[in-house]
Amino acid sequence: MTQLAQARQCSVRPAVGRRTGFRSYSAEKYPISEEHSTSIVAFTMAPELPPVCVLPQLPLRLPGDPPETVAGDVDRVPAELNAKRVSWNEKNGREQVFEGIVGKSATLQRARRELEVVAPTDSSVLILGETGTGKELIARAIHNLSARRDRPFVKVNCAAIPSGLLESELFGHERGAFTGAIMRKAGRFEVADKGTLFLDEVGDIPLDLQPKLLRVLQEHEFERLGSIRTQQVDVRVVAATHRDLKQMVADGEFRSDLYYRLHVFPLPVPPLRQRREDIPLLVCHFVDEYARRMNRRIETIPPQVMEALTSHSWPGNVRELQNFIERAVILSPGTSLRAPLNELTQETVHAAQTPLSTLEEMERDHVLRALKESNWVTGGPKGAAAKLGMKRTTLAYRIRKLNIPLRPQ
Repeated sequence: MTQLAQARQCSVRPAVGRRTGFRSYSAEKYPISEEHSTSIVAFTMAPELPPVCVLPQLPLRLPGDPPETVAGDVDRVPAELNAKRVSWNEKNGREQVFEGIVGKSATLQRARRELEVVAPTDSSVLILGETGTGKELIARAIHNLSARRDRPFVKVNCAAIPSGLLESELFGHERGAFTGAIMRKAGRFEVADKGTLFLDEVGDIPLDLQPKLLRVLQEHEFERLGSIRTQQVDVRVVAATHRDLKQMVADGEFRSDLYYRLHVFPLPVPPLRQRREDIPLLVCHFVDEYARRMNRRIETIPPQVMEALTSHSWPGNVRELQNFIERAVILSPGTSLRAPLNELTQETVHAAQTPLSTLEEMERDHVLRALKESNWVTGGPKGAAAKLGMKRTTLAYRIRKLNIPLRPQ
């Protein structure tokens, strides 16, 4: 009974929030013999408890201390990866400024230095160069190096848009301004507000549209087609052409005041034949690019292939070389570049046998052909002006300039 009394004094407190199935029984009400007292004490003093998860003690860490636990190591890895990613992006961003402009020749380096000088300003730039020299890449590099780099870069090919639609494309139109204008449309100048507008082939802008372009360059304002409300814009204009604008001004084909407004900072781009030392770099660049796109592995370029590519004149400049390398990568099933060099020889022979005609002769033949196909009718939907994509007044001016008779002789 002494052990039972001690057992009654030691109460077993159940866990908080749990209900146990034990009840306290009094010894006077239920007498128990001495030989069973030990088992009862054991039953009363050692009830079955739920398992406890014991966690190791973790050291406390101040915010500035380096992590020493497993969780801290896991947190540190993404932080280090993010730091590396940021530094790589910054470096890559600096390299992407001249993306696609490959070369180390003196003429190209001179053009790059002039580009870096004029890019931070808001002055107009006139890029001069032959077709395929990369004038659009130069214009995009000017935009990326300017304070407008986070603003839109809008490009317009003035030679690819019919003259009757070019005004609406540049300045926009109101609903009902002409047949088919079912809704208001913002022009490219509005879209490029606070940014850069690249006018490619600016020499192909018709004469009757040039005064409106001159006004927006000087006054930074214009009206949509069919509207009387004046729009204010802040646009930097970068123009490009492969034509001789100075000669066009002398011939009356381009306004002199517009020419002087665009000719604030001329930036000539050298043709590929004047920087032959850049051809091996361009070849390796394009081979690597197209091999990666086509999942090819080209490791070697034969010396005779590189010599032939370097000695070729490339009248189409970098664009022609790029297309040729793409075709060569397609024809290369192994690890060595197999270029169709016979095509270069055939083009050279064909160009040497074909007599070269002037641009005026070619234009005259083209206008004559359009007049003959339209039965010498200049106006109307089936006239020669519609076939040539120009206005009737512009065609009449070209006919007088080229000394074309109005009727067949």
